[in-house]
Amino acid sequence: MSATVDWLRTTTPGLLLLCGLSIAVLLIAIIRFKLEPFIALLLTGLGLALAAGLPVAKIVGTPLKAGESLLETGFGGILGHIAVIIGLGTVLGAILERSGGADVLTEKLLKVFGEKGAPVAMGLLGLIFGIPVFFDIGIFVLAPLVYVAAKRGGRSLVLYAMPMLAGLSMTHAFLPPHPGPVSLGGLLGVSLGWLIVMGFVCGIPGFIAAGIVWGGWIGKRVHVEVPEEFLVRKDDGDAPAVTPGADTEPGDNGSPAGGSGSIATAVPTTTVTKRPPSVALIGGIIAVPLILILGATFGSQLLIANSKPLQVLTFLGTPAVALLITVLIAFYVLGLRRGSSVQELSAITAESLRPVGMLLLVVGAGAFFGKVISATGIGTALAETMSAAGLPVIVLAYLISCGLRIAQGSATVAIVTTGGIVAPLVAGHDYSQVSLALIAMAIAAGSIILSHVNDGGFWIISKYFNLTVKQTLQTWTVLETVLSVVSFAVAALLFAVLS
Repeated sequence: MSATVDWLRTTTPGLLLLCGLSIAVLLIAIIRFKLEPFIALLLTGLGLALAAGLPVAKIVGTPLKAGESLLETGFGGILGHIAVIIGLGTVLGAILERSGGADVLTEKLLKVFGEKGAPVAMGLLGLIFGIPVFFDIGIFVLAPLVYVAAKRGGRSLVLYAMPMLAGLSMTHAFLPPHPGPVSLGGLLGVSLGWLIVMGFVCGIPGFIAAGIVWGGWIGKRVHVEVPEEFLVRKDDGDAPAVTPGADTEPGDNGSPAGGSGSIATAVPTTTVTKRPPSVALIGGIIAVPLILILGATFGSQLLIANSKPLQVLTFLGTPAVALLITVLIAFYVLGLRRGSSVQELSAITAESLRPVGMLLLVVGAGAFFGKVISATGIGTALAETMSAAGLPVIVLAYLISCGLRIAQGSATVAIVTTGGIVAPLVAGHDYSQVSLALIAMAIAAGSIILSHVNDGGFWIISKYFNLTVKQTLQTWTVLETVLSVVSFAVAALLFAVLS
């Protein structure tokens, strides 16, 4: 018995088996027994940590000091990054939508692309917005447009959400200024210019295959309605507009678990204003955080370190600050200036934030589960085994990145860790900048494969788009895998031709 336990805790096959069993238990608890994902993730994470032999002090800390425990750093690490962003993004989405802004933008898109082309429009929107903003911010800002398009088109929410998500995911994994690709530039010694070029060359085919082709196919087969819990207003005869973050746990048929309820209370049906704002005004408001974030990004490359202008740009371009400024602007130009009172705007804010609590708990628990898996050492053991296999460097880079992504859930962690492993392997081979950029793209492609229950993004998408765990696996998980495989195939083919 003791030998078996030691084998499970200290060998790569044993750790793989332990990790696989924990994920299977988690899926069964959520899908079969309908256990709330927050509770299931917390229980499974604690169970895996104990089974892997991690010290109790490392798992939960001590009665006097718990700040460095997996439980607190797992929750705190992700929530410290996204909690403020989720809150401000949700408020911004609510005020844009309640003012009629989401309807205006959706109408414009539908006029340009037509009803049949609306999913493609959502994909292009995700692709463009995803370049300067993080994946999660893009979801929070663009989700209301997806809801409105799905309501007006009368088709599945999946059909409109998947192309948008593919665009956001592609830019997050393959293009600077996102942290993963930028880190690869430093680790592999490749210029950001070549990373941008090869990011588009390898990522666009993946985006088309995953977002447009796969998204269109699966969107016709997995039907998910925009639920009543997402509605914040209804105009006479108009399609309802919506706000993200409804506090529901979808059931197998796309309805909330337990039948009819939502923790969120009913919301008023009045709008901030009956006069719809202009497309230019709404576009300008959406552009504010993008411009501020871009200013900080490019300022760090062009300005002198620690200079006063750079400090100002860095402060204003921090995502939380940029979104706060944008929310205040939206309050004024879409609310106060158009006849709303401070009390009405406060009511909108309170209504939109009520459902956010469960979303944050689920994402935090998912991050804790991923942290436990990482702490077991399975990711490191898998990477070391693969590096000794003697595979071509671009294939090796992809497989190591895939293994790390599947094991611990974070695309950025998979990219940075794989880059550190691969960098010594390419250092003495005199690869060209193009070849190094393609190796970087292989690492980026591996970092997004098979998003599942240990990925915080998995739970954000499940909650924001009213998907059950099973439906999220059928749609989002497959989309990420298609995006990964197609983009890697392009990178490998070019590497074979140009190297």
